[in-house]
Amino acid sequence: MLIVTVLSLITANSAIGADYIEIWNYEIAGYSLVHWINDGLMAIFFLMIGLELEREIYIGELKDVKSAVLPIFGAVGGMLIPAFFFIIFNFGTSTQSGTGIPMATDIAFAIGILSLLGKKVPPSLKVFLVALAVIDDLGAILIIAFFYSKSVSVTYLALSLSVFIIMLVLNRLKVHNLIPYIIGGIIMWYFMHNSGVHATITGVLLAIAIPFDDGGEKSPSYILQHYLHKPVAFLILPVFAIANTCIPLTITWYSSLTHNYTIGIITGLFLGKPLGILIFSFISVKLGFCKLPQDLKWNNIIGVGFLAGIGFTMSIFITLLAFDNSVFINNSKIAILFASLISGITGYFWLKNSLKYEYK
Repeated sequence: MLIVTVLSLITANSAIGADYIEIWNYEIAGYSLVHWINDGLMAIFFLMIGLELEREIYIGELKDVKSAVLPIFGAVGGMLIPAFFFIIFNFGTSTQSGTGIPMATDIAFAIGILSLLGKKVPPSLKVFLVALAVIDDLGAILIIAFFYSKSVSVTYLALSLSVFIIMLVLNRLKVHNLIPYIIGGIIMWYFMHNSGVHATITGVLLAIAIPFDDGGEKSPSYILQHYLHKPVAFLILPVFAIANTCIPLTITWYSSLTHNYTIGIITGLFLGKPLGILIFSFISVKLGFCKLPQDLKWNNIIGVGFLAGIGFTMSIFITLLAFDNSVFINNSKIAILFASLISGITGYFWLKNSLKYEYK
């Protein structure tokens, strides 16, 4: 995704930049190609997130409520404080709708950078980041569903939820064949797309409807997650990155980082994320709700907080829902890329230094 993002930026600012950007605006069945990617392909990405959430809740890091309390508090802080930073700069303005942008974490990039540190990373730190990112994804889904839906068509929403209920009934009847669920998911997506609620929520609802059973290799949930993993990682997310980072830059591109909304995004991701995660995690421990694992230090939590400031995929996605103005959208994307870059670099070196002294 990092490679295709750089290539997309280079191409958009080359001699063929105008033609390249126009490709993504090409209309198919009344909608642009980028619209089909953001509303269609990303529904599959959200299906994957839904399946992963379900697994973590039933048999993963969130199964034990006591162990999940620390990352739950951290994730809540990692959403609320970045939102507060954004609101400081944008309250009462036309860009206030972008409050959700710095609340998101890109789980793939954050965990990917942590993995670069190899065996120096204590197991509990990996668990903390995974659980934190999973809860953060759930928060992003709820934010999109409740705050970034347009005027709702009750008829289409009712039809969509009716299909969802039918699939839940199939689940209860122990229908394990995936075909009825996939067909139902497509129908539900069509109704949801026309309802005003963002169509990608269909992916999460479909994940809930698909039988989980014991979560073993023969369960429908596991089978579908296994089949989706590579297409999502190596096709859908890179295509999303390419289509949404073809941003034309001027010589003074850095001036786009001085607007209230871009400052809100940068401070929210780079400062709000680590502060929110640290403060809320610290409060949860001091109030006796949970304990800090023995192999972790608060210094490590700060480092993970910086990694959580890598917004990228989810932040860009929320940007597309928050703003209609193309200038706001492009400037916000630049801010997200900048904030994610400095957050990732800071988090990597922070953890590299702290882990070197604590676990050498």
